[in-house]
Amino acid sequence: MKSRKNISHQCVVSLTWVLKDTLGEVLDELDEPVEFLVGGQDLLAKIEDALQGHVAGDTVEVHLEPLDAFGDYDDQLLFLEPRHLFPDDIEEGMGFEGLPEGCTSQAPRDRLYFVSDIYPDHVVMDGNHPLAGVALRVKLKVHAVREAELDEVGRGTLGTGFFRMPTGDAAGDTSEGASAPTLH
Repeated sequence: MKSRKNISHQCVVSLTWVLKDTLGEVLDELDEPVEFLVGGQDLLAKIEDALQGHVAGDTVEVHLEPLDAFGDYDDQLLFLEPRHLFPDDIEEGMGFEGLPEGCTSQAPRDRLYFVSDIYPDHVVMDGNHPLAGVALRVKLKVHAVREAELDEVGRGTLGTGFFRMPTGDAAGDTSEGASAPTLH
C-alpha cells in the first residue's frame, strides 16, 4: 500500500475551501481544487501552519483574526479622486494597481485600490483589501499533496495565491506583506 504524503514546507497542496465571516455568511467558495505552494507566497501563514502534517482527504478549519488575514481597516487608505482620471466603463468593485496619474500624490503607489463609490465628479478609491477588518473562518479540504518541483520552489509561487482577485486592466502581483493579497 502506498503511503500518503503529509503536508510540509516545499510541497504542493491541492485545496478547495469555504470562507465565511464570523456570523456564518459565506464570502467565497472554491469548488474545484487549486494547487498552492506550501512554504512559498501562495498561502497566508496561519493557513500554512494549520495544514502542516495533514494528508489528502483531510478537512482543516482555521479561524483568522484580521491581523492573520488582511489586516485592520485603515480609513487613511480612502481617497476621493477626480472621475475624469478613470475609464468611462469604471464600476464599483473594480481594482487598480496604484492610482492613475494625476491622483493624490500621498497615496501609496504599490497597493491595489478598489472602487468603492462612483459619483458624477469623483471616485472613492479604497486601498484596503475588501476583507480588511473582518475575522474569517476557512474550511479547507485537502485533495492532493505532492513534492514541489525545483522551479516551483524557485519561483516561490504557483501563481495562484490565496485570495487573489483579478484587477481589471492591471492584475497586480503584490509582494507579501507590503500590500494586501486579493481574492482567488
